[in-house]
Amino acid sequence: MRYFPLFLDLDDRKAVVVGGGEEALRKIRLLLKTKARINVVANALHDELSSYLKDGRIIWLAKSFAPGLLDDAALVYSADDDLHHDVAIAARDRGIPVNAVDDAALSTFITPSIVDRDPVVVAIGTEGTSPVLGMGLRSRIEALLPQALGSLAEAASHLRQSVAERVPHGNRRRSFWQRYFFGSIRDSFLAGDTRSYTRELEAALIDDSSPSVGRVSLVGAGPGDPELLTLKAQRKLQEADVIVHDRLIGPGILELARRDAIRIPVGKTPFAPSPKQSEINAILIREAKAGRHVVRLKGGDPYVFGRGGEEQAALAAQGIPVDVVPGITAALGCAASIGLPLTQRGRNLSLTLLTGASEDGLAQHDWAALAKPGQAFAIYMGVNAAGDISAELLDAGIDHLTPVTVVENGTLANERVMMCSIGSLWETLALNGVEGPAIIYVGLKPATTSADILPFPAREATGHQVLRAAS
Repeated sequence: MRYFPLFLDLDDRKAVVVGGGEEALRKIRLLLKTKARINVVANALHDELSSYLKDGRIIWLAKSFAPGLLDDAALVYSADDDLHHDVAIAARDRGIPVNAVDDAALSTFITPSIVDRDPVVVAIGTEGTSPVLGMGLRSRIEALLPQALGSLAEAASHLRQSVAERVPHGNRRRSFWQRYFFGSIRDSFLAGDTRSYTRELEAALIDDSSPSVGRVSLVGAGPGDPELLTLKAQRKLQEADVIVHDRLIGPGILELARRDAIRIPVGKTPFAPSPKQSEINAILIREAKAGRHVVRLKGGDPYVFGRGGEEQAALAAQGIPVDVVPGITAALGCAASIGLPLTQRGRNLSLTLLTGASEDGLAQHDWAALAKPGQAFAIYMGVNAAGDISAELLDAGIDHLTPVTVVENGTLANERVMMCSIGSLWETLALNGVEGPAIIYVGLKPATTSADILPFPAREATGHQVLRAAS
């Protein structure tokens, strides 16, 4: 981030625009939305600017530029190409932010695309790289925000003292404002239904003035790509007071959380000291009993090898409310990422999800059943146990040419895809340095034969193939 976003208070402060043509007019139109004292330096004024001058909305300070005209200004726009350098130097000498229109090298600030729902203002910046993108985003946000949103915010400003007196500070007060701006209170206000607005408002004040009750949301974060989060998961991250998250939750997902939310990492690292499940349960119980909304953020889905059931049971035993937000589990997300059908007519009609590891080491399964022809299954947490898994399956009679597809860091930019047979699984993982997280699909191969995912070899592999390098 080169430009740090700020909102500058221009109330009764001097703003100088050098130039009187079309570019100056555009900047002055924006400044007229504020209460700044707009001073214009130009040898001639655009007709529209002349009308503003007659109405007393701008001041024609001088016809020619002199550095002293910038004294005491809060900001400066240079909209005259011939004067950009002189204006920029004079502003910098005085420590005044300056924007030379269409000349980023001389500017110390840029003007974002603005969505105006005063006092709600959305600013969109692209650091000067893509103005058209900024305008496109603005038009989309304009369509999302009701015109009366500013009036709702203005009404909220008159309620703040009453809310502060009646609703305790912290998550209870935050809960009230969440209901006010995003619930039935807002809907009634925007519809102009005064009676419903008053009723809903009073009900929320009564509810949120009651003693705080903590709760826990078990939230699935999906396989890694932040765009695969559900809308409900995003909302929970915005509501959370505390986020207790796994090791594999990427920064892109945590960026979607409230900035002031407490973050507690509890990820388990293979072959390294890690929090025990009982310790994680204790953290969830402690934070919830403190009256906080806790999000237990897990990779994939909480109920698919995520120990969500254990955590839910521990919380329920303490009388703590729990809700669950499902996520895209890794087997589904990684398969979709590489074009791997999990079921397909004429090939396989079912899929088994299994884990390769347990607390005691290799997870035990009905290997004979899994080794039967036509079986398809996805193995979670199987990288370290791959040699034992393939040995068990081969001993149980699986065809050594059974296709295997391995997806490491699925859905992420460093995703890798490897294809081999069950007989060469361990060798493929070892020679490619696969450390996980990875999903191992047995009995499945991608339907496509595109350039970046090559066909599975028909013969027994003696080496390895890396079929998609880190992108």
